[in-house]
Amino acid sequence: MRPSLTTRTLWAYRDDGPASRALGRMAAGRLPPLPAAVLAAAATAVLLPLRAHGGPAPALYAPVVVLLLTGPSSAHPHSGRLDWLAPPILRGIEYGYLAVLGFAQAISAPLVHVLIAVLALHHYDTMCRVRRGAWPQEWVVLAGLGWEGRVLLVALAGLSGFLPFAYAALAAYLGVLFGSESVLTRTRRGGRRGVLVDSSGAVVGGRGGRPPQ
Repeated sequence: MRPSLTTRTLWAYRDDGPASRALGRMAAGRLPPLPAAVLAAAATAVLLPLRAHGGPAPALYAPVVVLLLTGPSSAHPHSGRLDWLAPPILRGIEYGYLAVLGFAQAISAPLVHVLIAVLALHHYDTMCRVRRGAWPQEWVVLAGLGWEGRVLLVALAGLSGFLPFAYAALAAYLGVLFGSESVLTRTRRGGRRGVLVDSSGAVVGGRGGRPPQ
């Protein structure tokens, strides 16, 4: 069955990557997104301030907990009255985690700010496109790793001792990826307002770039 416009919009706002989508397919859209997002936010708030006692900081395991809680609900149609709150809660978890972890691990403040700014601009760009009916392209969603891929990568770098490099590399990579894709997309826009076409003139769109059925 073809997803509704509201469903596809909220799916795009979630910015799920491959791992979250895989869990969503396993759950077949049966789990509601809002309770999962609230529990994930609470778990993150509990784990972030905990101190390490002779081992890795508990905060480094928070992304796995968040993914296991929220991933299975990613395929839900988000048709509940308050399900629209799930995407902004996920944004708060992602931005908050990157900020708190970065500052707690003595990452350069400008570097933390740049990474979060890149992500915020990307999500704002996605919102503006979706409102015009121009859905994010699948390849850029996958290349952008999804919210869960980004926080998992940072957590893994923290466990490996490469956290400053991870922040710098992510900021540079995502800045080039999202910035160049946004510029190229605008140069390839079709004659109809809000419709995206690729270099061959084929229309693209749908959930995270998936064409509407």
